[in-house]
Amino acid sequence: MDSHAWDERYGGDELVWSAEPNRFLVAEVEGLAPGRALDLACGEGRNAIWLAEHGWTVVGVDFSGAGLEKARRLAAARGASLRWRLADVTEYEPPPEGFDLVIVMYLHLPPGPRRTAFGRAAAAVAPGGTLLVVGHDITNPDAGWGGPRDTTVLYGPDDVVADIEGLEIVKATRIERPVATDEGEKTAIDVLVRGTRAQESTA
Repeated sequence: MDSHAWDERYGGDELVWSAEPNRFLVAEVEGLAPGRALDLACGEGRNAIWLAEHGWTVVGVDFSGAGLEKARRLAAARGASLRWRLADVTEYEPPPEGFDLVIVMYLHLPPGPRRTAFGRAAAAVAPGGTLLVVGHDITNPDAGWGGPRDTTVLYGPDDVVADIEGLEIVKATRIERPVATDEGEKTAIDVLVRGTRAQESTA
């Protein structure tokens, strides 16, 4: 989907996604000391806002102006202060090693643009910092529930690891996520990759 399609999707008054943060973000980040954070493809801002509420200095980037407007309103309603940037993450170049935490949540692109976006996300991680990538796993269309059905925009843990050179891989796994539906609880299969950049030597 292009930015216009996402603008239409985000155009209503109601949030398309929950206002609550992604469960995997909370689990992976709660133990980190707050610093500078970058949320790439932040959508309506739920994860960026949660980070800001927990002491992070946050920049949220998305190519949907409608999504960012909802993010601004949600942040204002919750008293959260952070910066928003309208940009396509396949073109946006964050400052190298400029963030202590970079998150990419459910960004789904063809392999070429994905490698570009994930590579730049990894390059933006500061020494001692963390990159967290979460998305719908490539096995989900056959074995899980929801998410894109087009496997050309899906990926597995090994694909993400190959895209984020220069980081130490802390975790690269498939993980099940329960989803409440009108037909009862379903299970989605997500990919989760966490990487860190080594601290600079002081020797």
